[in-house]
Parts: sequence; structure tokens; C-alpha cells
Amino acid sequence: MLQSVKNQVRDPQIAALVELSIFPDPEHLERALAFYEEQPDAELLAYEEGGDKIGIVGFKPSGEGEITITHIAVEPESRGGGYGRGMLLELMVREKPQRVIAETDEEAVDFYRNVGFAVVSLGISPSGLERFRCVYEVEEEE
Repeated sequence: MLQSVKNQVRDPQIAALVELSIFPDPEHLERALAFYEEQPDAELLAYEEGGDKIGIVGFKPSGEGEITITHIAVEPESRGGGYGRGMLLELMVREKPQRVIAETDEEAVDFYRNVGFAVVSLGISPSGLERFRCVYEVEEEE
């Protein structure tokens, strides 16, 4: 089950999970943690199993009925177990968006594609990596 950890963003376990979702650089990590401290509409949720937090998903509203995934990560030992997909699905049930958006790189684009996101290349970033915009249109329940 996802639980809010926004007020625990400096906890070493939470910070380590956030760090898994970004370029491994202390400056990038500081910016990511500060984002959740400074943005009142941003949220950071953690997935806990057996008393351990094994994944995080951060997001913010980005338009009418729309949320943007800002960070998502699962600890390396738990990858491949469906936790990332599960966190996204639980997030959609919880927040009830019409659209979910994420921007990512080549390393994670297949994750979003496999969940059902439509993927479009944004081209090569200034850092030399190809970036992708991933969009999931949530189907209304009948």
C-alpha cells in the first residue's frame, strides 16, 4: 500500500530510494529532495512491504485531470516483481487522473511502454541522452 512520505524526504531510506530515480549526483539528489519540501502540490509516496519501504513514486498535478510522475524507483533487489507497475496502478486508483505523464530516458522507457503508456521521443537532451515523453490515458470505468 502506498503511503505519503513527503514529510520524511530527508530520511536516509527515502532519500536513497529517490536517488535511484535520478542521475547519481549529490546536487541532483538535493534538488529532488528540495522539490518535495518546497512544492506544496507535489506528493511523494512509498510502497512498504514487510516493514521495509521498497519503492517510491513522486508526482504533481500538471493540468485538469492530469498528473506528472516526477520520480519512480524500486530498490534493486525487488525489481522485476511488478512493484513499479503496482505503484502506478495504485496511484491511478488513488488520484483518479484522466491522464498520467512522465518524461524519462532510454533506461526506463520500456517500463512505461510495458505498462501501457504511449511513448514519443523528445530527441537528444543537452546531456547527450535521448529523452521520451510517456502518456497514459486512463480509461473511464463503466
